Amino acid sequence: MAILGAINPVLMAGLDGDNTWHLKDYVARGGYEMLKKILAEKIPQEQVIAEVKASVLRGRGGAGFPTGLKWSFMPRSFPGDKYVVCNTDEGEPGTFKDRDIIRYNPHAVIEGMAIAAYAMGATRGYNYIHGEIWEMYKRFEEALDEARAAGFIGQNILGSGFSFELFAHHGYGAYICGEETALLESIEGKKGQPRFKPPFPASFGLYGKPTTINNTETFASIPFILKMGGENFLNLGKPNNGGTKLFSVSGHVNRPGNYEIPLGTPFSQLLEMCGGMRGGRKLKAVIPGGSSSPVVPGEVMMDCTMDYDSISKAGSMLGSGAVIVMDETVCMVKALERLSFFYYEESCGQCTPCREGTNWLYKVVHRIENGLGRPDDLDLLSSVTTNIMGRTICALGDAASMPVQSFIKHFRDEFSHHIEHKTCLVPKDVQWAGSGFHKVSA
Repeated sequence: MAILGAINPVLMAGLDGDNTWHLKDYVARGGYEMLKKILAEKIPQEQVIAEVKASVLRGRGGAGFPTGLKWSFMPRSFPGDKYVVCNTDEGEPGTFKDRDIIRYNPHAVIEGMAIAAYAMGATRGYNYIHGEIWEMYKRFEEALDEARAAGFIGQNILGSGFSFELFAHHGYGAYICGEETALLESIEGKKGQPRFKPPFPASFGLYGKPTTINNTETFASIPFILKMGGENFLNLGKPNNGGTKLFSVSGHVNRPGNYEIPLGTPFSQLLEMCGGMRGGRKLKAVIPGGSSSPVVPGEVMMDCTMDYDSISKAGSMLGSGAVIVMDETVCMVKALERLSFFYYEESCGQCTPCREGTNWLYKVVHRIENGLGRPDDLDLLSSVTTNIMGRTICALGDAASMPVQSFIKHFRDEFSHHIEHKTCLVPKDVQWAGSGFHKVSA
């Protein structure tokens, strides 16, 4: 089981059994109580949204936008279909929390989406599930069948007059489809490429209809927030950083996995929950929010708390909550080469700065790692990233550029050593081998 620990658990509460994902198990934990209450008492839509706003729940997919505010953007008087879409296209390297939510607690997502649909007047929903987690897709489909048979989704839910149809949509493993408008294009059967914004999905989304897209963890949190009260959820965390969050911890720790902790928990405490550094080695660096977030030196990270504001002050982003821990055996040039290759491969090619720039970034870092670096390469990398950022339709170009900028900023001596001495600053006999991948000519 990848879920390993929690402090004040919300999403992970009661998930220590063997069959936690079945409807009967979810109902035994109090599942669908809030949906029943909302529909039976016909609680006003505005009241539901106000409670979500009070929780200060920020989007758990990476951007951290306030969920309640996002819901309020949906037009109330629109006469036709409106949609809610769950983004389970979890393709960010280092991130593996959403697949565990689908694996162990899928009905929380279903109930959260149904409540969201009620609050925004939506009639249909889709859960877009990453193409490389087929077992979780099947698990969600089975949970949908259970919910539909029990009357929690479908026509005239629980005799309330409210109808909501929900479907799972299987992606094909394209990282770009984690971008919300590329995801919508994919559901519509088109090539998964981002749209220009505006118009934004709230006014022109799926099939041209008003649409709200939230992350898996965001939707799964909704039933628990409404049950405990928005303010109580907020108080689990800290101001502007409401509630608990799942962190996917990987890398050189003794117990990698998913950990649910209150926002504002010290990073040192999270590291301790993970069993500390593997082999007792020294912490060198941390990527705190998925591969697209800037790297933070270990000594700086040890003074941080795990919340949006603290990580931002450290020069990075909380992002998806994917915490990649690196010890002293890591060659930062090799690590950046691996990351740059990923973004070079995953660029959809629509925007010239990203299509050409990610290729350029990878080739330059690749040649530095392989002893072919040139004296002006670091300035060249800085120039290329500057000319990519802010010049693309979506944020993939920025996601490729920020790691390059931060790696060079904090570990410039390693890059300079590679260029000057044609070898790594980290001794080869202690260096972490990493994983192999296809290399292109420098």
